Amino acid sequence: MALKAQVGQKIMNEVIRYKQVKKNGPPGHNVEWRVLVVDQLAMRMVSACCKMHDISAEGITLVEDIHKKREPLSTMESVYLITPCEKSVHALMQDFAMPNRAMYRGAHVFFTEACPDELFNTLSHAVVAKYIRTLKEINIAFVPYEEQVFSLDSPETFQCMYNPSLISARNANMERMAEQIATLCATLGEYPSVRYRADWERNVELAQLVQQKLDAYKADEPTMGEGPEKARSQLLILDRGFDCVSPLLHELTLQAMAYDLLPIENDVYKYEASAGQTKEVLLDENDELWVDLRHQHIAVVSQNVTKNLKKFTDSKRMPQGDKQSMRDLSQMIKKMPQYQKELSKYATHLHLAEDCMKAYQGYVDKLCKVEQDLAMGTDAEGEKIKDHMRNIVPILLDTKISNPYDKMRIIALYVMSKNGISDENLTKLVTHAQIQEKQVIANLAHLGLNVIVDGGTRKKPYSVPRKERITEQTYQMSRWTPIMKDIIEDCIEDKLDQRHFPFLAGRAQSSGYHAPTSARYGHWHKDKGQQTVKNVPRMLVFVVGGVSFSEIRCGYEVTNAVKNWEVIVGSSHILTPEGFLSDLATLSN
Repeated sequence: MALKAQVGQKIMNEVIRYKQVKKNGPPGHNVEWRVLVVDQLAMRMVSACCKMHDISAEGITLVEDIHKKREPLSTMESVYLITPCEKSVHALMQDFAMPNRAMYRGAHVFFTEACPDELFNTLSHAVVAKYIRTLKEINIAFVPYEEQVFSLDSPETFQCMYNPSLISARNANMERMAEQIATLCATLGEYPSVRYRADWERNVELAQLVQQKLDAYKADEPTMGEGPEKARSQLLILDRGFDCVSPLLHELTLQAMAYDLLPIENDVYKYEASAGQTKEVLLDENDELWVDLRHQHIAVVSQNVTKNLKKFTDSKRMPQGDKQSMRDLSQMIKKMPQYQKELSKYATHLHLAEDCMKAYQGYVDKLCKVEQDLAMGTDAEGEKIKDHMRNIVPILLDTKISNPYDKMRIIALYVMSKNGISDENLTKLVTHAQIQEKQVIANLAHLGLNVIVDGGTRKKPYSVPRKERITEQTYQMSRWTPIMKDIIEDCIEDKLDQRHFPFLAGRAQSSGYHAPTSARYGHWHKDKGQQTVKNVPRMLVFVVGGVSFSEIRCGYEVTNAVKNWEVIVGSSHILTPEGFLSDLATLSN
């Protein structure tokens, strides 16, 4: 069952429906109205996987932000879903600090994860203690971003882990990350073997912290991770330095491309619909067309939307234009208002693809060719490139390329392809490009890359052996495959180098023989309406400091290709190329 559905179910059952006060009234109206109070992480969790009408059907009349000024509703009980951190707990105590001016009649408090002891003691000695009717930990402290993707919603992790001046904040940040990752495993019922990339020394610390937290959850819930399939599950911890090429390339699959080139914020895509109206559309998994298209190459997206639209109009016996254009669509919606929802979805995706293509045909196509050559080290014909300079200098000098980030991406890729260059050369490149941000590129060194090297031999960082994936079907502008894909496949096939990606001591992997189970028994009494939970081992991959959309796509691709594993990819936050560069820029502060 998809991650989102699982988390949604858990929040509904353990928080929203928990011990409701029933009145004796007609059915459907016998629930007492309550207020749901959330902080930032909880708000992101709830909005990612619950629908407002489901929540209000259970008697929640209002959803409030704990950090904003609110009206007191002293006749109602409240449900708090908050992170057990100082800021949120103090806000909770504040709500009931004035004995005669309490915000609500009582409080049912649900923490996203385990509450630290000293904070718990502070809470139990505060006035609020006598208003608390329920106090529970629900152990969900992550945002299910997609059905196989999660985020810890903590972009600040990048700074804590890689900024030398924030060394003091690092331990607390790792502790928190480990707890959040453990709540993900607990929610999925997994007790995986933990592996990490050894070439970055802090990964092992995080791995050990995660293991401690997992052991604590396992002690509370011994069935966690039981069964022949779950025994093979793995959690792999990677630092962002394992592949800095993928987050910088211009990707040409719909989701990655749209988030890179268009101003999509909080997954909301805005476009000019007919007659100058601006339409706002949420790109999420409630839209099947989006799920279907998001990982497809832009070259086929428009054709596929049109194909699907034709199928839809044929099935509804609608009058057809020859070429489905936007105008025909708005005409159709007017003629057939009952299909407005479906038709406007097709219109949205035609717009989205069109906007991506417009941006691409400006100058991105020129960039793509050079980026792919730099990343691969070979050209479209597979010939090794002897002199990258000849390709990149014209781009850097081009004044039409007005976005400085585009030139920074090229310079960073060049530096990586050379495994570091001299300070003098870097200065020259930055001057050619007429950008001031030399330091942004130099900051890649904080992620463990060789950037500025003057003479001397330098070790090439280990990279997993790359597979030859280029076939007749490969688009020339999309020859690069994120390293993540090779790592996940090698991990599943048990080929991943154990020197560079060791297991934590004492928890080696048992992916070998497992006893056969009979399909004939044990399923006959299942409720037909339930989604059947595929019992397969899971490969959980966590990247410290952001994961890119192209890497997310790899998780789905491997899951679809190997059938008997489920890959779940997660990170502290989701990255776009510009986001990655601005994260790098802040490292020098």
